[in-house]
Order: sequence, then C-alpha cells, then structure tokens
Amino acid sequence: MKTWTKEERYRVLQDPEEIRPLHEAIVTSPYRQTYHIQPVTGLLNDPNGFVFHDGLWHLFYQWCPWGAIHGLKYWYHVVSEDLITWKNQGVCIKPDTEYDNKGAYSGSALPMLDDLYLYYTGNHRDPDWTRIPYTCMVDLKDQSNPVKLEKPLFGPAPGYTEHQRDPKIISRNGQFYIVLGAQNEAHQGRVLVWKAPAPDRDWTFAGELTVPGYEDFGDMWECPSIERISGQDVLLFCPQHLKLEGRGDTVHHNGYILGAMDWENLVFTPHGQFHVLDFGFDSYAAECVALDTEENDSEAIVAWMGLPDASYPTDEEDWQGCLTLPRLLTVRGRRLIQQPLTGLKALRSHELELIGTPHTIALPRACEVEFIARGGDMSLAVLAKEDGTGGIRIIYDDQARTLSVDRSGMQRRFHIDQGEVRTRLLPKGLHHMRIFIDHSSVEIFVNDGEAVFTTRAFPVAEEHFLRLEGDAALHIWALDPAVKDDFVI
Repeated sequence: MKTWTKEERYRVLQDPEEIRPLHEAIVTSPYRQTYHIQPVTGLLNDPNGFVFHDGLWHLFYQWCPWGAIHGLKYWYHVVSEDLITWKNQGVCIKPDTEYDNKGAYSGSALPMLDDLYLYYTGNHRDPDWTRIPYTCMVDLKDQSNPVKLEKPLFGPAPGYTEHQRDPKIISRNGQFYIVLGAQNEAHQGRVLVWKAPAPDRDWTFAGELTVPGYEDFGDMWECPSIERISGQDVLLFCPQHLKLEGRGDTVHHNGYILGAMDWENLVFTPHGQFHVLDFGFDSYAAECVALDTEENDSEAIVAWMGLPDASYPTDEEDWQGCLTLPRLLTVRGRRLIQQPLTGLKALRSHELELIGTPHTIALPRACEVEFIARGGDMSLAVLAKEDGTGGIRIIYDDQARTLSVDRSGMQRRFHIDQGEVRTRLLPKGLHHMRIFIDHSSVEIFVNDGEAVFTTRAFPVAEEHFLRLEGDAALHIWALDPAVKDDFVI
C-alpha cells in the first residue's frame, strides 16, 4: 500500500484530466456498485445536504479525489428524480478560500425559493497546522453556479476544542438554528446551538444542548441533527471513541434518542435510551430529509457505508466508499424503523426460477432476496461458495429469538479486530427479510424494518451462491443498474 505524504493528501485538483486515468482504472473493478452512490474517483465518506429542490433530490458527499485517503475534501453533487436512479453532477463546493484551505467538511442544505443554501464546515489550517473550524455558506443558484459568502457565518465557540463541525440547519417557529457536533475541553461529546432570524446572516451563539443522562457519552459527537417525525423529536448523532454492548470493539457509532426538544431552553429530554441506527458493521454519518407527506410522519435517510479510521479491500485499487440505499424512516413504538423505498421494486429485471427451491442457488452480482420464514431455526448464507460454505451467514435461533449476521466466512476479510458477528434480539421472532446485494455490499432489512444490518462485502469470483438451511420461501430478483458511473468533474 502506498504511503501518502501530507502534501499529496492535500493537493488541490487543478484540472479534471489529472484524475481521468484514476477513473478509467477503477471503473473496471469488480467491486464497483450498480445501484449505490459511489465516488467518481478516490474516497467518498459522509453524505451531505440531502434535500428536495426544484423538482430534484439533491445529495452531496465528501470527496477526496486522489485515492482511498482522507485528505483535501470537496463536496461532490449527485441528483435524482425518484431517490432510486442517480446521476453525477460534479464538484459543487471547492476548498478554495482562506476559511476552507484544507477542506470543505460536512454539512446540510436549506431550500429557499429559487436558491439552495448549503452549510458546511470550512477546515482552516494555519502554517503550523493549527485547525480553526468555520461555519460557511454557499448559495447554489443553479446546479452549475455555487456562490460562496465572502466570510463565514461564524467561527468556533470558545471553551471547546478545535473539533466543532457538521452544521445542520433547522427552521423552527420562524427562527433558524444550526446544531454543530463538538468536543468540550474535558474531551466529552457535545452539541452546540447557534441561532439567527435569517438563514444567511446575524448568527449568534445560543449555547450548548443539554441531554440529561448523556453528559459523558463518547469524546466527540459528529453529524448531529434534530428531526421531528410523527410528533416526536429525534436526536441523531455519532458518538466517537465509545464501546457499546453487542458492538464488538467498534468505537464509532451512528444512533439516536427519541425525546422532546425544548428550543427555548436548549434541552433535549430523552424518552428512552440511545439506539444504533444500524445493527450491522458499516454505517455512519446518516443524513435525513423530510418527505412531502401531510402527516409529516416519515423521512428519507441515507448513510455512509463505512466507518472513520477504517480501511477496505478496494484501498488497493485507490478508491473507497459508497452510500447506503436511501431508506424510508418512520417511528414505530419507541424505535426508528428503516424500510426499503417502494421504488426499488422498479429495478427488478427478472425473477429467478427456483424449481423445487434448491438449497444452493447461484446469485446475480446485483440482486434482491426476499425471505419468508415458516418457523424454526434458520441459516441463510449469501455470497457463499458453490458447496454452500463460507459467505455471510444470517443465523436465526428460534428459541433465543436472536438473529446474527456473521461475515467471518468471506475470503476477503477486514476489520477482524472489531468483531465479525452482530446480533439483534427479535422479541416476536423472525418473519421476513429483504436482502439487497450489490457488487460490494449487503443490506438486510428484517421484519419490515424492525432491524437493519449493513455491511461491505468483497466476494471473490467463486463467492456468488446462496445456501438455505431451514423452512422458508424465497424470491430472488436480478436488479438493473441505477447509478451512472460517469466521469463528471
């Protein structure tokens, strides 16, 4: 593996032709996705600015063009008419000012009539590499005309470390708020709140968000957001350097707390415990957008299918990362529920004919598997070898009412030290699963969204079979492509 110097990581992209050979090389990879958003070159991480504006769904992602490295970050722009098929639009925000000289970091978006406002963290570094984070704004007047404000909306709040980032813009009761992920001087994760009467000026520091019971819960909270779904407030955030029960040695998590938000006093009162959004291995930095429903009872959510400080097999090919499928997000009881979007069914090109339901089935490289349980214990291996061995094993224990996902059987293993098994209790048992397999990912939706397991997977040529042990009905569809892997910069 190449060792990257600081100068190479933070090199400014001057001409798209500098990276055309990188794109031409990686599009031949067997791990390029066909219906997931992925980087045009280099590295993709956090999704940003997920919003509906001017008849299109807009989504941006953190992008480093040079390779599978975290270096100089840009905002790359993709659009969709239906949240299913996506087209590359090219770079939107470049790190080209004093305030973002070492990267345009994560943020959010706000549609304002004909304009689309984008909020991001400007990662400024002094010559001695001291970081100063600025909250900056871009007015995207059309898809090809981003206009930056001359100065940031505000700089860092005193009394906190340099880790202040990921502005989420929120409008409530005629007032605008920005919530920021932060770390206090005792190295505890926090959310900071700023407010303004208008979205593009006069921002003042409102204070720190109080979350009773979570005063010492990780040393940094990234990507915070406060959503309102079905009459409930939801605090989403990513606590770092914290171990949770059942999560192995993973220390970076993406989760939420249901509760009640008091904007006047900046207090979020929990109505339950912290829950992870995804019970699998590779999911972080989720971004939400409200759907246009009369009841305001649902949103769409998308996340980075990866983790901070992690490497993946495609690093060897000089690219890394993709986003999860956008999912329908609702509240059911005391939990958030994630379900596949209805429009995904339009990608089904044909259903495999399973005569007599054989136990071992050859899978298309991009497919959907529907599993309908008939009771009892079950073991389902996907991306297994032809003899049914190996692969990602989904194991249900009917007596214990637990579902486990074990990826240790894959030939190309990674993150072994963080644990290769994840388990979820299913109090009402296992009834149904929808499993979406792309060239380098598996997403498992259990019991109509009761649990979701997301994992990257990098099968070798012989790992493309399914093996079922147990009593269940299966339907398998090959899926058509939904992303255009075009070189657009």
